[in-house]
Amino acid sequence: MGKVLDKVKLFAELVKFEHSIFALPYAYVGALYGASVAWLAPSGVWLRVRETVLGYLGQHLALAWTFQGDALPPQVRPVKLPWARDAVTLLPTWSALAWITLVMVGARAFAFVLNRAIDKEIDARNPRTAGRAVPAGLVKAWELWLFAAAMLALYLVGVWQLAPVVRPLAPIPLIAFVVYPYTKRFTNLCHYWLGMCLGLAPVGAWLAVGAPANHPAPWLMGAAVALWTAGFDIIYATQDVECDRRDGVHSMPADVGVAPALRQTRAVHAATVVLLVAAGVLAGAGLPWFLGVAVAAGLLWYENSIVSAEDLSRVDAAFFTTNGIIAIVVLLGAVADVLTGV
Repeated sequence: MGKVLDKVKLFAELVKFEHSIFALPYAYVGALYGASVAWLAPSGVWLRVRETVLGYLGQHLALAWTFQGDALPPQVRPVKLPWARDAVTLLPTWSALAWITLVMVGARAFAFVLNRAIDKEIDARNPRTAGRAVPAGLVKAWELWLFAAAMLALYLVGVWQLAPVVRPLAPIPLIAFVVYPYTKRFTNLCHYWLGMCLGLAPVGAWLAVGAPANHPAPWLMGAAVALWTAGFDIIYATQDVECDRRDGVHSMPADVGVAPALRQTRAVHAATVVLLVAAGVLAGAGLPWFLGVAVAAGLLWYENSIVSAEDLSRVDAAFFTTNGIIAIVVLLGAVADVLTGV
């Protein structure tokens, strides 16, 4: 049993399950706001089902009748909250949220295994990463690929439990994951490809609850997550400048210099805030969402202020701790917004 537990810990470390905090909250955000417009998908009308948005049609608008018959996707449920007066709140079902969670966990674990396997030789030459399970030879090849197959199966099973529209789209993230490790071999735009991979989270979850794909909000959320990720990945890459230059691995810090790369991070993080605000406006978000974005903006400012070309000693704090808090803050803003209708 001790050996089994050690192996479980080894795989948990290999795929960094704790890093799910980066993308998973944004998947929940996509599902929450997607559920609120899912019932309007056939008409393509972009309105939130909330009295604060539809109040101009009449304070006592009987929204409950909207939910008769097959108007709602099975991944969405109407909830009458005690404090919401006459309004009905649309939420993702608990089962939809559970399947979205499993899809996200399976997808990112599969992506991590691919990344670790493809970058094995690069990681082995870098003192910071040489001790990882794959380059250190702590995991046998058959164990690695068996685990990858299990995570891929988890991803596919989860996808098939959600809205049918996501099934033919399932290969898209997988292709993006396969391509990512190779991007750093020929372009310093690899950070943005990684960002795109994580930016699929809110878009995929939005579609997974049956919300319309032609709504602009999830795409702006996805773009925001993509730029946010690219920015903090540039910060993370400052740790490996010397090794990357020696091994011909491309990154913004290695190719253009640490100071210009960090200025780029500040620019894309400013754009992240703008996109989150725009996504909230188009999703019909209320005050709690924008307060959450404001707090996230402050945290992004802090993240960029503690890292400089002259002092990289706090990269870990900027990369993991601050960004983890940012993701949770944005999610809490969305939850408060959807549940309170303020």
